[in-house]
Amino acid sequence: MSQLYVFVLAIIVVALLAVALYRTTRVKTKADYLVAGRSLPAVVLVLTLLTSWIGAGSLFAGAENAYRNGFAALWQPAGGWLGLLLIYFIAPRARKFAQFTLPDLLEARYNQAARVLGTFAILFAYVGITSYQFKGGGDVLHLIFPDEVTSQLGTFIIAAFVIVTTALAGMSSVAYMDAAIGSLVTVICILATPYLYYQAGGWTGLHAALPPQYFQLFGNFALNAQGVQQSAGMGLVRALEFLVPTLLLMLGNQVMYQKFFSAKSERDARVSVIGWIAGTLLLETLIVAIAVFGRALYPTGEVALHPREIIPYTARHGLPALMGALLLGAVFAKVISTASNYLFSPATNLIHDVFVRYVAPGASNKRVLIVSRLAVVLLGCWALYQAVYAESILEKMLWAYTIYSAALTPVVLAAFYSRRVTAWGAVAAIGAGTVVTLAWDAPGVKALFPPLLAQRDAIFPALFVAVLAMIVVSRFTPAPTPEQLAQFHD
Repeated sequence: MSQLYVFVLAIIVVALLAVALYRTTRVKTKADYLVAGRSLPAVVLVLTLLTSWIGAGSLFAGAENAYRNGFAALWQPAGGWLGLLLIYFIAPRARKFAQFTLPDLLEARYNQAARVLGTFAILFAYVGITSYQFKGGGDVLHLIFPDEVTSQLGTFIIAAFVIVTTALAGMSSVAYMDAAIGSLVTVICILATPYLYYQAGGWTGLHAALPPQYFQLFGNFALNAQGVQQSAGMGLVRALEFLVPTLLLMLGNQVMYQKFFSAKSERDARVSVIGWIAGTLLLETLIVAIAVFGRALYPTGEVALHPREIIPYTARHGLPALMGALLLGAVFAKVISTASNYLFSPATNLIHDVFVRYVAPGASNKRVLIVSRLAVVLLGCWALYQAVYAESILEKMLWAYTIYSAALTPVVLAAFYSRRVTAWGAVAAIGAGTVVTLAWDAPGVKALFPPLLAQRDAIFPALFVAVLAMIVVSRFTPAPTPEQLAQFHD
């Protein structure tokens, strides 16, 4: 059986390397590297959007959530579903703008200060997201090779592979690897879910094996840190702490905007969102279901100590050999894909928003490509450092989502839908959201707030401060010029 897992993994690794090497031969210019020459058709866009969104955040953090809370874990992906409904209307506007990065948008609508602060917020958030992809991939390798590869060694191996393949061909490599991975993951999850449902004894067996709160709206969300039941209102607050960061990350996600910038046309961008909505609804629901079924089958043992591993563990022990090998290989490939996306995106910021903008405005395409690949390597090393010291993928995910959600999403949405938010209002919002999120867990900070608020995650305090700063500062600073508004409003 172990030979089958090795064989499947080897095929995936070789295929991903082949795609990266082939796409490298197609990269000649900065636009080829950063936005795939603006040539991605709708089908490729659907699969790359789906694959980049569903990575370790869903397969490990979301699965850990489902292992602990049952079907209430669907509150987390529900934020993405709500965001996608709004993105349907944003996508063609984003493609019409057609630049390279989100800070391009921030400078065009606001000013250079917004661009610089936005770049720093993206670096913190996206390198954090990349780090837990590395950690999740290390867990997968440990499950496949339990005697040869520790989780930490697996993390180093995954990091090296992702850094190399991402540095080779940029967006072109990322998008076409995603297309293959997205197809594999969707098919194998559709096949595995009903099999595991049957293995768990169907609906009757699940109710017998799982606590009753696993079938309730808020699961265990109303429990405090000591395991004591609190009011249903606290359960709702905790549910929203999962939903809101996911919703706001989806709405302001630079990876998404870069792929819209890479689309062949505005129509391809809009059509891709329809497929993305359908794929995300299906795949996120299947992932939560597999994790819940796995919890019913494996309530104790090693996986109970590391619940983030429930999906790869279930693939290894709860499925027929070939199906399990394919699911485990799909999880492995998914982690690599998402890590590539979130590593490549901040590297793009460093090159386009810092190096080309301020350091070497006249740099040749060859020099830009060399520095771009160096940026991928450096950011990958930073992400690896964070992965080694991160304990919980779920906590790391929420922290990274919160920085982005509070600092960037409000000003991105205001760019498309508000004529009154000013440049300095946006600067105040980005700065305030970033500072509150970074400071929230610092020693002594929570002592300044009432105990009920101090127990909560940073998302609502950071979002409240950011939006308040944007509104108040915009009220007392000059309105945007007609030229600033023209690119975003008809």
